[in-house]
Amino acid sequence: MDTEAQHTERDRSSGEEERSRSARVSGAETPQGPEAETPQGPGVEADEPSGFLTWRRTGVIGLACVAFLLLFSHFVLQPFLVPSSSMEPTLQVGDRILVNKLAYRFGSEPRRGDVVVFDGTGSFVEEEPAGNPVTGLLHDAAAALGLAEPDETDFVKRVIGTGGDRVVCCDKDGRITVNGVPVREQYVMLGDQPSSVPFDIVVPDGTLWVMGDHRSQSSDSRDHLGRPGGGVVPVDKVIGRADWIGWPSGRWSTVPETDAFAAVPQWTGGGHATGHGPGHG
Repeated sequence: MDTEAQHTERDRSSGEEERSRSARVSGAETPQGPEAETPQGPGVEADEPSGFLTWRRTGVIGLACVAFLLLFSHFVLQPFLVPSSSMEPTLQVGDRILVNKLAYRFGSEPRRGDVVVFDGTGSFVEEEPAGNPVTGLLHDAAAALGLAEPDETDFVKRVIGTGGDRVVCCDKDGRITVNGVPVREQYVMLGDQPSSVPFDIVVPDGTLWVMGDHRSQSSDSRDHLGRPGGGVVPVDKVIGRADWIGWPSGRWSTVPETDAFAAVPQWTGGGHATGHGPGHG
């Protein structure tokens, strides 16, 4: 009897120990209470909100895109906003033209008939003291993206004569002649004369004689005869050639080329720049 009782007590004790051991293992695997509901650890607390990461990533991508566009417009293709009617009907006020900066970068030079954008500092306008550098930088960045008007020193005109050409206005039929050949300028604004200001000039080497297509509304080489620079534009001041109209969407097209100068030979005679008549408005 005593032996059986001892066996019974031993079995009961072993069962209780087994249940206690199982409870301890289960408790370790599945935490109970507040600790189970609130994970702890430095890694969890240091995590940033996913929304913040998304905005930060978007900002970095946006800045990279802007930097790429600025570099692209500085070296390859820059949009310019046309601010005036001086190049109508070819270009309209508000057009955004795309200027090819590679057109003259590898040995080529502007040709007669090209529509070019150039820096008129020292030829069309006097050099001005620098303004606020921060404001200037912001304006230049906006202009480089076509979001603001170009600097007041930037102009868009058509090349009429290149270095060595003799350009004269006008022959007995009222046409401009280049190297003695009358030029049929079909791009000129309907109703405008080729020029109301007579002139006779031999374009110095390395420079250009430029005029707007809307002759009665264009301030161009004619206006600067007799002034410093003589009305001509140095080739190294040319920013690029206007090849496309990029905006508004209804005017998407290439800037039309012209064959008006196809019959013009190179000028081989002598001469010097002369100008007559009052300045052109």
